[in-house]
Amino acid sequence: MATTTSTRPTDPLALVHQLEHLAELDEPAATVGKTFRDLIPAGPVKDALTGKWLGHALHPLLTDLPVGTWTSAVLLDWLGGRSGRESADRLIGLGLLAAGPTALSGWVEWADSEARNPAVRRIGLVHAASNVAAVGLFGASLALRRRGARTGGRLFALAGSAALGAGGFLGGHLSYAEGVGVDQTAFEDRTTTWTPVLRESDLPEGESRYAEVDGVGVMVARWEGAVHALSNRCSHRGGPLDEGTLADGCVTCPLHGSTFRLADGGVQRGPSPYPQPRWDVRLRGGVIEVRAPEAS
Repeated sequence: MATTTSTRPTDPLALVHQLEHLAELDEPAATVGKTFRDLIPAGPVKDALTGKWLGHALHPLLTDLPVGTWTSAVLLDWLGGRSGRESADRLIGLGLLAAGPTALSGWVEWADSEARNPAVRRIGLVHAASNVAAVGLFGASLALRRRGARTGGRLFALAGSAALGAGGFLGGHLSYAEGVGVDQTAFEDRTTTWTPVLRESDLPEGESRYAEVDGVGVMVARWEGAVHALSNRCSHRGGPLDEGTLADGCVTCPLHGSTFRLADGGVQRGPSPYPQPRWDVRLRGGVIEVRAPEAS
């Protein structure tokens, strides 16, 4: 007789799934998401916060600062003795300073995903609320320490660590299960075999067309006589590049405005920090053929 297993309601993943279906979070989350999209539109500031200059998402890197300093402070609180008090206090202060840019980069990442994914919208709001609670608790901890109430400060820091852990768990789910901040082209299985996709006559100057090669979408474009091909799924949030606009030798994604060079897939403008995969192109007998570049 076959047996089935079920996730207990108290399991962390079951709680996450409950949050995914909590529609009451939609209205406040949508308001916050729109606020950040309007506040920080596509441009240099958004590029800096999303990690265009870094080559991958910035937010995960920044989270190491408050997580590391606050975790170290709590360990010193309970294991460092009297000699560790001053260092613990300083670490909490440093974590509070780092929390601002860390949170801002996270809000910007989330705001570009929440509108199209209810699960991301709801989990992201609770993730942020948990981290805001952690900031408040560590801030209160530092205030108590400065007044000489060290025991209370230690307890507030411990509570802050619990809130930080909950926020970190939800943040991990957003990245690893929902793909927020992940290169959307990372798992494309691209063939290195030349494959015909279009007739030359079907691709006018200054236009693009969609093709598919072994299940992978490809955008084929003609610019100033040359034919270029990039993976069609935008590396930022999966937008369809064939529906974007061509200008100055680049294609701009219709979803969030990420702009990629046709010649090499490089990022001309964010918010995508990831380049767009390029395909080799050749013309044979009036037919356009493409393949993934062979590894060098």
